[in-house]
Amino acid sequence: MKPTDKFNGKADVYSKSRPSYPNEYIDYLLSANIFTETSRIADIGSGTGILTKQLLERGVSVTAVEPNDDMRSKAEHDLHRLEQFTSINGSAEKTTLPANSVDLVVAAQAFHWFDKEKFKLECKRILKHEAKVALVWNSRDFKSPLIKENAEIFNKYCPNFYGFSGGIGEDEEIFNQFFREGKYEIKRFPNDLDMDYEAFLGRNLSASYSLKESDKDFKFFVEAIANLFYKYSQNGTIVMPNFTRSYLGNV
Repeated sequence: MKPTDKFNGKADVYSKSRPSYPNEYIDYLLSANIFTETSRIADIGSGTGILTKQLLERGVSVTAVEPNDDMRSKAEHDLHRLEQFTSINGSAEKTTLPANSVDLVVAAQAFHWFDKEKFKLECKRILKHEAKVALVWNSRDFKSPLIKENAEIFNKYCPNFYGFSGGIGEDEEIFNQFFREGKYEIKRFPNDLDMDYEAFLGRNLSASYSLKESDKDFKFFVEAIANLFYKYSQNGTIVMPNFTRSYLGNV
């Protein structure tokens, strides 16, 4: 299955269950780059528009580039009334955007899906002089027993699970190769997630590697997720230790 097809049929649960980014991160992103009234951000691999929406709410023009029809359609349905929103059927490696037209490229929960060398070349083509690229993830905190046991469930039931966020982790070499001269700024922001059962289940089902209802072990997978929730929840709520990690630099 192509990476662009892995989220087929998951747009609704993804939109409902995936977390947004902390206000502190949005503040940082906007203050670390110089924007004017005519500036435009390209959100590459924009999915259902979670980060796109947060940037639009700050008054920034955003072009959302997404190759998956289900995910892109969901974003267009939810955000089409916002004047500064533009949606494009394109990929990280071929955005279709004009050369030297973008003041910032962002990739949220998406960089691990890209052909990194081709994406780097595309960023160089579409970015204005010295404009930057921001890579960001909402990441589970593996110091938590809850997160470790959650991973064990995926390992047991989901053949396509190779680690959260495609297993990219915080491997410095990947970012050293991507950013110019291996120079970039790393930031981390707390972003723990309070969830009821439906939200916790949805967060798990929204993963690209998660089982679907048509899979034979789906029932057992959901039961394992439910048992994990009830083991760690209090008063119907579970706290998933989570943080937002950001990489910002030139390419």
